[in-house]
Amino acid sequence: MKIGIVTHTVKKGDGQGRVNYEVAQAAIQRGYHLTLLASQVDVELQQNPLVDWVPIAVTGWPTELIRNIIFAIKSTNWLRKNRHKLDIVKVNGAITHAAGDVNAVHFVHNSWLKFTSRTTQIQSGKFIYNFYQWLYTTVNAYWEKQAFRQAQVVVAVSHQVARDLLEIGVPLASIKVILNGVDLQEFSPAVRDGCKQVNKCQKWQLPPGVPLALFAGDIRVSRKNLDTVLKALVSVPELHLAVAGKTEGSPYVHLAASLGLSERVHFLGQRSDVPELMQAADFLVFPSRYEPFGLVIIEAMASGLPVITATSTGAADLVTPESGIVLSNSDDVEALTEALQLLTSHPSLRQQMGKAARLVAEQHSWSHMAKTYLDLFEELINHEEYSSHPHLSPSSGSITLSVSTTRTN
Repeated sequence: MKIGIVTHTVKKGDGQGRVNYEVAQAAIQRGYHLTLLASQVDVELQQNPLVDWVPIAVTGWPTELIRNIIFAIKSTNWLRKNRHKLDIVKVNGAITHAAGDVNAVHFVHNSWLKFTSRTTQIQSGKFIYNFYQWLYTTVNAYWEKQAFRQAQVVVAVSHQVARDLLEIGVPLASIKVILNGVDLQEFSPAVRDGCKQVNKCQKWQLPPGVPLALFAGDIRVSRKNLDTVLKALVSVPELHLAVAGKTEGSPYVHLAASLGLSERVHFLGQRSDVPELMQAADFLVFPSRYEPFGLVIIEAMASGLPVITATSTGAADLVTPESGIVLSNSDDVEALTEALQLLTSHPSLRQQMGKAARLVAEQHSWSHMAKTYLDLFEELINHEEYSSHPHLSPSSGSITLSVSTTRTN
């Protein structure tokens, strides 16, 4: 089989890029040939004889919107000339104007546009920034509808994304849910002692011997909902919070100070050692206001951490009552306060939930996710082979794929 993947990046360290990296590795293991239309590709993949990289250069162009337009034009032109050389093409959202057989959806801009129209107010002095964000989202919302209509199968990375796709008219029969995976070796429980060893705490300048929650995400935007976490933290005086995320341009350092939390909220900046940081924390708190999936949740669960999140986060479907707490309203400060108090006050409960969380995560390895994508590709190819021979074809025409999770027993 000759597989084409159209995406900005194919490498670890990037959510969508990691998914495509794992799919590429699984394809190589099955002996398939890969053509990667991407701006960045992992060096290991570049050197593999089964991989052809078609570089799509976009550096030097101002703004992400313009870079995406350039990427779409270049990738579309290449596919129009070379599509016949590929058996199947996997694209990601509205990344190209050419049709993809499988479109993997990590974000639905139409849903985000509705969300921002309900919750976001134009801030004084940020008109240009807000207009650009609105324009970027609106343009992508238009493009993605076209891209989804062209695909045989539209893969949603969570049930929340599947519901978002249904709302914009994607037929149920063409949607398949394939949850994102996690590296079970990189994210592991190790010794569940929290930040109680002085040498561990010194690395991040965290106080030893105190209950420690972790928040990780982009803290420059309101979507991740650090503000509600900080407001709830005021009423849980024994709990400390480690925050991993860029502080430049973030309003939350000032908010923490104004709430009298400077001694208990530890802003660690952007981190490359999140797996180790998770081993030092007691639980994750991540009640994002809108999150198509949220890799940080399954990474925390793989690390043996209980999770506090909200139904507005796609990965909340993974959080069982035995492994964490899911809030019905991400902005409910009182409910979040109660959840924080419960996990802060009961170490034994945290331990039980952490073990249950790890068991859930073990059902969602990257290799299992990648295998599901490859099985889907083979199913589509086999269907096309039957369709090309009418005397061998099933009685019905199009392939039907139901919305279902990919979970092992």
